[in-house]
Amino acid sequence: MKDLKYLAAFSIPVVAFIGLYTKGYFSFLTPFYAFVMIPVLELIFPVDTKNLTSEEADHKLKRQIFDWLLYLNLPIVYGLVFFGIYEATTTAMETYELVGVIISVGIVLGVNGINVAHELGHRQQTNERFIGKALLLPAQYMHFYIEHNFGHHLHAATPEDPATARYNQTVYSFWLTSIFRQYISAWNIQKKLLDNNDQHFFSVKNDMLWYVVFQAAYLILVFMFFGALGLLFALTSAIIGFVLLETVNYIEHYGLLRIKTKSGRYERVKEMHSWNSNHVIGRIVLYELTRHSDHHFKSSKKYQILDCHDESPQMPYGYPTSMVLAMVPPLWFKIMNKRVPKEMILT
Repeated sequence: MKDLKYLAAFSIPVVAFIGLYTKGYFSFLTPFYAFVMIPVLELIFPVDTKNLTSEEADHKLKRQIFDWLLYLNLPIVYGLVFFGIYEATTTAMETYELVGVIISVGIVLGVNGINVAHELGHRQQTNERFIGKALLLPAQYMHFYIEHNFGHHLHAATPEDPATARYNQTVYSFWLTSIFRQYISAWNIQKKLLDNNDQHFFSVKNDMLWYVVFQAAYLILVFMFFGALGLLFALTSAIIGFVLLETVNYIEHYGLLRIKTKSGRYERVKEMHSWNSNHVIGRIVLYELTRHSDHHFKSSKKYQILDCHDESPQMPYGYPTSMVLAMVPPLWFKIMNKRVPKEMILT
């Protein structure tokens, strides 16, 4: 039964469906659940620093239920996106209701879309990577696959990494720098991959070009079937989804930097270069994303067997709570700056 605890990750889509179906003030049920109720629950439930034994890890790796819990997000995410667009374009809604359902769908795109795509993007199976990329499509963030796997994991916790927040950088500044720098970085990485294989820009191997085509086709189809309001819904919910991702990026590596060795190269990525959280609610809802230190230490590890490392810097709160705190920069700096190792602070 413990293996089924990750069913709780579907609680956000369930709450979003309730909000979409009932509307009214329930339109805002999803953001209330994600950023009020879950943080409160994180304060109530104790942290869990226990790691699996090798036997337990082997057992969990053999159970396909953990993979299917990820795959199921594909129909759930697309179903909620199109249900939301359909409701918005065929039902008379007050402006506040429309705003609420757009935010709700955006949260689903961030948590059950991009976050699950992140996990599947590290898999070796082609079908799993396909599902991951498909989950990125409605969030208009397919380039994340290239930049994250070939850029972020190479440059994490260095000034060269767009997805590493600088010490004393606000989350609002980070949104702008990370979003645009990651997109440019993805194109640069794609160019290098094409050059290494003697391929030209318009090659079928240019994944970035395909991503532009697929995402544009998706928006065109939405416009054709649901009109301008449907297109507005698709675009704004996508923005909320990837801004949610960037807020997670912000708290994952805030202020942490790898030191340069005498050779001029950065030290290898260690457990100390990502913020870790063992708060159980956030761990379950985010498919163990909060054990981010171990993920960077060995990115091929599946979510169900990620470990906690004593060397990792620990967040005082879970990821959902920390995301809320990041919205208030003075409070965030007061809580987190003293936790950043002094040797990592650039002067």
